[in-house]
Amino acid sequence: MSDPHSSNKALLAPLRAALYDYDGDRVRSVLEAAFSPDAEVHLAHPFEDLDGFEGLLGQALAPLQRAMPDLERRDTIVMAGPDPHGSDWVGCCGHYTGTFLKPFCDIPPSGQQAAMRFHEFYRFADGRIVEMQALWDLPELMMQSGTWPMGPSLGREWHVPGPAHSDGLVAGPRDDARSEASLRHVVGMLGDMVKHPTEPVEAMNLEHWWHPRFSWYGPAGIGTARGVDGFRRWHQIPFLAAMPDRGGGYHGEHSFFADGDYVAVTAWPGMHMTLTGDGWLGIAPAGRRLDMRSLDFWRVERCRDASTGAETLLIRENWVLVDLLHVWHQLGVDVLARMREVSASRLRT
Repeated sequence: MSDPHSSNKALLAPLRAALYDYDGDRVRSVLEAAFSPDAEVHLAHPFEDLDGFEGLLGQALAPLQRAMPDLERRDTIVMAGPDPHGSDWVGCCGHYTGTFLKPFCDIPPSGQQAAMRFHEFYRFADGRIVEMQALWDLPELMMQSGTWPMGPSLGREWHVPGPAHSDGLVAGPRDDARSEASLRHVVGMLGDMVKHPTEPVEAMNLEHWWHPRFSWYGPAGIGTARGVDGFRRWHQIPFLAAMPDRGGGYHGEHSFFADGDYVAVTAWPGMHMTLTGDGWLGIAPAGRRLDMRSLDFWRVERCRDASTGAETLLIRENWVLVDLLHVWHQLGVDVLARMREVSASRLRT
C-alpha cells in the first residue's frame, strides 16, 4: 500500500503528463480534477495571486503555450512530504521549454528553443490541491531573448542542470528516517547561516554543512556558484552587504519537507529585510523594507570518512529561485517596462 506522499505525487502525475505534451482541453480537464474549487494559486510577479486553476490556465499556462506552440514541461525533481505544521506538499523543479515564437509577458520571441526554470509547490488535502506556490524565472527568458534590462549576473548563467545522480523523481514509498535526517541537516545549516553577521563569519560553519564541490544554482540575474568560495563571492557576500538584517527566519510560516536525499522549503514570502547597503544586483541602498519570495531545493549526499568509515551528510546541490522581478517592483522599478524600452530601441535601429 502506498504512503500518502506517493499518492499525492501520483495525483499530480496526470497534470505533469498533460503539460509535457500540451493539449489545451486535456490540460483544463486535469487542472479541474486536481485542484480544489477554492484553491489558492500564487505565482511570481507579475502574475501574483490568481483565481484558482482558471486563473492559472487563462493568465499563465495558455499564454505561455501560445508563445511556445510546442510547449513542453520537463521535471527534474518531484518530491513530497509533510511539513511541521501538518500539511502535505509535493515540490517540483524543472523547465518549461519550446520554440519561442510569440511574445510572453511582452518578452520578445527569439525564434529559437527557449527554457524557463520553474519551482512549483503544491499543498494537498483530501486528495486535491488546495494551494500552489510557484516561481517562474522570467528573467531567464529575457536573457535568452537578449532583452534583460538590469545588471549582469555575478554568477554563471547557463542551462541549470537537474540532479547529478539523476534521481530527482523520487520514488516511493517515502523513507521517513532518511528523509528526517536530510531535513535535520538542512535546517541545521540554515540555523548556523543566520548567525552571521551578528557573529563572525566562521559561525556559519559552511564547510561542516556543504560538500567541497557543491553547486548553488541561483536564479537568472544571480547565476550559479561553485563551492564555498564561489558561493560567498558571487552571492552571499553581496547579499549580506546589502541586507544584513535579512530574516523573517526559516521558521514560522515556512514549510520544510523532505523526501529521501531531497529537502525543500516554501513560503510566501520567505524572508524580510531592509536594503541598507550596496553590492547586490547593482541596486542602490534604498533603505526600503522588502519581502522576498524564495523557493529552494537541496540534495544531500551521504559521504563516508576514509579513515573512520563514519557516514556524514553534506549538501551537494542547491536549486534556488528568487522572485527578482518582485524585489525590483517593491523598489519602484518596473523591469518589464524597462525591457519593453530595450526592445523598442532595437526595433528603431
